[in-house]
Amino acid sequence: MNLFRRLKQSSFLGWIVAAFLFVVTVFNFQQKQVNSTPSVSLFAEENTQNLAIVNPQNPSNSAENSQTETIAKSNACTQQSPFDESVRFALRGSNLAQTAKTKQQWDEVARNWVQAVAWMQAVPPNSPKRAFAEKKVIEYMRNLTYSQQQAAKTQMTSQFPSFDSELLDQQLQLYLSYLSTVGKPDILIVGSSRALQGIDPREMKQALAAKGYQGLKIFNFGVNGATAQVIDYILTDLLTPSQLPKMIVWADGVRALNSGRIDRTYQSIIASEGHQRLASGVRPQLTSTQSDDTQTCYQLPQSCSAKPKWVLPQADLDQPIVDENFAFLNANLESFSPVQFNPSTSSEITNLLDRPSKQTSATLISLNTTIDANGFLSAPNRYNPYTYYQQRPYVSGRYDGDYRAFNLAGEQARALSSVIAFVKTQNIPLVFVNLPLTDDYLDSYRWWAEQEFQNNMQRLAQEYGFIFIDLSEAALTRYEYFVDPSHLNRYGAQVVAQKLAGQSAIPWPRSQ
Repeated sequence: MNLFRRLKQSSFLGWIVAAFLFVVTVFNFQQKQVNSTPSVSLFAEENTQNLAIVNPQNPSNSAENSQTETIAKSNACTQQSPFDESVRFALRGSNLAQTAKTKQQWDEVARNWVQAVAWMQAVPPNSPKRAFAEKKVIEYMRNLTYSQQQAAKTQMTSQFPSFDSELLDQQLQLYLSYLSTVGKPDILIVGSSRALQGIDPREMKQALAAKGYQGLKIFNFGVNGATAQVIDYILTDLLTPSQLPKMIVWADGVRALNSGRIDRTYQSIIASEGHQRLASGVRPQLTSTQSDDTQTCYQLPQSCSAKPKWVLPQADLDQPIVDENFAFLNANLESFSPVQFNPSTSSEITNLLDRPSKQTSATLISLNTTIDANGFLSAPNRYNPYTYYQQRPYVSGRYDGDYRAFNLAGEQARALSSVIAFVKTQNIPLVFVNLPLTDDYLDSYRWWAEQEFQNNMQRLAQEYGFIFIDLSEAALTRYEYFVDPSHLNRYGAQVVAQKLAGQSAIPWPRSQ
């Protein structure tokens, strides 16, 4: 006030200066009041648009919608603490996992872990938190993997009954989803488990692209235990002509065409409720109960040079989100918002992250051993006969059920003829690939059966006009390419894909 009194006694210019100082004083006071309360109204004054986050699984539930969350999105860049944002999403994902049961609920858990990973990875390289954040990213990725696996193994909504073959049900569902998402494949790989993990579609696509066949879509529809009868059923009964590819690669071997064996897979399919439904004229299809567009809004980290307008409470951070059984730790969060942070939850975050890490591999299934989006099962292990037969008995070919009463005529031969005739009517080239086997598997009896099979397939290929490719060459029988005596691992599957791509006798299709 003494300052104002002296200015008042001075010239007219003093009044102008006094008025300016008064306005600045009032403005600073208001700014302090606003910054002391980090609320949504602050962002509303900055032309902020508030977007409601609605539970996409149950948008009509008034109880859940009463806890609608908002994310403030501003035209002006607002800097946030990536570390604290990551902890928010981690806490929310942990809470949701406590009650998650359906595929949609586990999807929401996974989406929160994706956010937690993205924000934690956004911690700047020069931040003192960076080294710690890199470790948390690894832990959060493990939680993301777990939630993805829970979502994957939770039965997808389907009104079509099972074919009493778990893998056939799974592959059919994936293929229908592939058709809906990607469209018809240019090349469809079929066969038993030997095909399922014996040809890598991604590797084949890359190898063919290198030879000028760009952009081919390839799907592996391998099913464990699939004989010629099962392949005939899949192509002629289960799938419609509009769902068939430009080319079919049938990868297998002698066991699939032995009519003397008991065809348990085919018998189970024919006796299944799924087959009865199909026989009545009802075809399997994926149900679509909601739009593909999610109603949930997410905010991803982005570069920003502005200073933060609020400070989030810090936490002691030395605990993974999952315990030794990968069950999510119990945590409660009454209200979650990326804009406002409830200080009362700071102790919960401390509890969430202050337990030492525990490494567990028994429960968590590696993503490398699950079927990928192209239907391929990647087997990472390498075959070692010395350790393999310490855990399993050796069974000679003469007592092997797959070679029982060996006969290349009969029901499996008729199924092969049916497939050949069918693909001709559809103008679809058929390539039959004889996959390699290890030398210790091919004892004298299996070797005899293998020779009979190769001679028979070469004769049929010339007679009926399909292509027979024999990959039983010695270079492909190395143990490092196998996961067991008769199944390729992912390394062998890559080599086989490359070998096939190099076959000039195969008229590979062109993508449109």
